[in-house]
Amino acid sequence: MSNAPHNDAPRSTATRPYPSQLECDIMTITGVKLHMRPIRPSDTASLQRFHLQLSPGSIYRRYFMMHPELSTTELAHLTNVDYVDRFAYIVEDGDELIAVGRYDRLPHTCDAEVAFLVSDHYQHHGIGILLLWHLARAARSNGVTHFVAETQADNRGMLGVFRDSGYPLASRLEDEVVSLRFPIQSTPQSHSHFLRRTTLFEPDENGNEGTP
Repeated sequence: MSNAPHNDAPRSTATRPYPSQLECDIMTITGVKLHMRPIRPSDTASLQRFHLQLSPGSIYRRYFMMHPELSTTELAHLTNVDYVDRFAYIVEDGDELIAVGRYDRLPHTCDAEVAFLVSDHYQHHGIGILLLWHLARAARSNGVTHFVAETQADNRGMLGVFRDSGYPLASRLEDEVVSLRFPIQSTPQSHSHFLRRTTLFEPDENGNEGTP
């Protein structure tokens, strides 16, 4: 993991109401319309079903170990977020949860660790990069300025998502693990990439449509 600089940004202890205004429809590069929304505590059963259907390879690439089932404690932690320092989106195809992305702010910093996981049957459809852009938008509104992430060096799909995002990446390779850190403010490059990848645009925090 990158050594994130410390600053005076406190970690929030408050939980905001469910941000229904962040719900939106997204379109994959294959033309499939899906629904993206912030996670709720009531999503525990859907999240467990999603996890149980993942291939061992997808689980290993996400957790760096075999982890076939989420515990009750893990499910509660993953579905109960404050929508400020801890935030998660899920993506649904009808009633089926098919992807999840989240960020967790590092204590006393403006950095947050970002991670996402897409069901095997929906991988390579552009969902990961849409999750990244929408997470960045939510994080910016909560005072996060940079994302950090770790991925295995041979995880070309995940590395491709970060490279294609248009955000300027700083990376480091150690023991076959790539550590990334990058600013998440919208740039002309990220905006251009976003417009090429999606046909449904939602207003950003400043009311500007199509800003990732």
